[in-house]
Amino acid sequence: MIARKVTVRLKPNSLTEFTNLMDCEILPWLRKQEGFLDLITLAVPGGREVATISFWDQKGNAQAYSASGYPEVLKILGKLLDGTPYVKTFDVVSSTFQGVALARPPEGENLGQRGWFGTAWLSLI
Repeated sequence: MIARKVTVRLKPNSLTEFTNLMDCEILPWLRKQEGFLDLITLAVPGGREVATISFWDQKGNAQAYSASGYPEVLKILGKLLDGTPYVKTFDVVSSTFQGVALARPPEGENLGQRGWFGTAWLSLI
């Protein structure tokens, strides 16, 4: 499983509009993207800084979204952003998500030597 964390500052008093756009436009669209699993949106008290963490089943799907979908999301949210978002991608090496199970590892991956904690190839059931 892959996680993409995007952090950005919002213009003053725009958290409500940001949340509405995320819930009504962006999240329904994300749910249609291949490999999308979940999205968490966080805001600091006062709502000027937000972070979103999206979860993807595999690196290729996260990269495809980054190349084609993410620029569209930036256009939708652009008027609310105060600066350039900071994006970082992570391998998920441990999770307490309900229903997380080990997926079939990539070919050549020997889990017998590493154990399931040593791999990021997880998926939601």
